[in-house]
Amino acid sequence: MTDVRPARPHLKLTEDGRRMREVLTYSRRGNRFTPRQAEAWAAHQADWVIPDEAVDRPDFSLVEYFGREAPLIVEIGPGVGEATAVLAAARPDHNVLALEVWRPGVADSLWRVAEAGADNVRFCSVDAVWTLEQLIPPAGLAELWTFFPDPWRKTKHRKRRLVNPANAALASSRLVPGGAWRLATDWGDYAEQMQDVLDAEPTLEGGRVERWAERPVTRFERKGVEVGREISDFLYRRTTDTSVEGQPGLAEQVLEA
Repeated sequence: MTDVRPARPHLKLTEDGRRMREVLTYSRRGNRFTPRQAEAWAAHQADWVIPDEAVDRPDFSLVEYFGREAPLIVEIGPGVGEATAVLAAARPDHNVLALEVWRPGVADSLWRVAEAGADNVRFCSVDAVWTLEQLIPPAGLAELWTFFPDPWRKTKHRKRRLVNPANAALASSRLVPGGAWRLATDWGDYAEQMQDVLDAEPTLEGGRVERWAERPVTRFERKGVEVGREISDFLYRRTTDTSVEGQPGLAEQVLEA
């Protein structure tokens, strides 16, 4: 009898047992820690990091890991947590779930949120699209933050960009009516794609906005500005018109030969 594999990215199987390869919006990098990262991981991982395998349990509950019921914010790709720490500390009445697959980035984020006193943040390294599909119920999010997602600059890789029609419909379905999706990018053609995709999603309303003053200027953003890239900020909200409903889509999947 074939073992049942967890239904997470890189682990999915078809009904006949073949591995399923997905078009993912990220790639995993190295896991080597600096001494400071190792110290932060040792100090805070047990309390603030949700193990990947935990989400496969039938009784998995985000509330269990936060230790309370509170409005939920999801941040996709917090990097080293510069924005996460500041924004979460300013929202102590919210739970903030930060989805980051780069473990050294999570470790960096741990000491930053600790320094900021933002003990309302939990980190997880499971794929963001899968997490929205499987762990977040419809209308389960107060806000969604997506700051500087990987632009996948090569034309052949653009299918891996996070902001596409299927993911936009999925994300919108997880926001409460009036809930905000805040985005930023320093890549011009991705900014155009974001606006085209999100303008076309019937359950979202909004557009390009002035830079969100609450979002701290990170090292990554400064580097983009230094080389002449324009920073584009967007704010979209879930429409309160329940007569317009998008159908959340699943990430594109192909069978591994």
